[in-house]
Amino acid sequence: MAKILLVEDNEMNLDMLSRRLEKRGHQVLIATDGATGVDMAQADQPHLILMDMSLPVMDGWEATRRIKGSAETRHIPVIALTAHAVAGDREKCLEAGCDDYENKPVKFPQLIAKINTFLGITDEGGE
Repeated sequence: MAKILLVEDNEMNLDMLSRRLEKRGHQVLIATDGATGVDMAQADQPHLILMDMSLPVMDGWEATRRIKGSAETRHIPVIALTAHAVAGDREKCLEAGCDDYENKPVKFPQLIAKINTFLGITDEGGE
C-alpha cells in the first residue's frame, strides 16, 4: 500500500496507530520528535505524514512548516493529530501547512477515511 510517516511521541498512540495501519498493509515509519520527523520526511519521502502537534525537540507546527517549506517534501500530505481541542487549533494546524486535522483520541475509521482520500485508495471494507 503506502509508506506512512507517523510522528508521535506517545507510546500507546504509536503502538495503536502503527499496528492498525500495518494491518491494512501500509509500511509505517516512526519518528518520536519533530526534528527527526523532518529529517525522515526528506530522506524517506513517505506518501503521507501523520503529525502529532505536541512533540519534543521541535513541535509539530514547526516541523510541518519546514516540511511544507521544502521543495522536496511540500507535496507530502500532512494530517495533524492533536489533543488540543480549543477554538482556533484546527486553523492553526492548517495555517502551519497541514492538509487536514484529526482530534485525539483518534477515531480510526474517520482517520483511515482521510488517509484513503489523500492516497486515492478506495476502501474495500471496514476495520
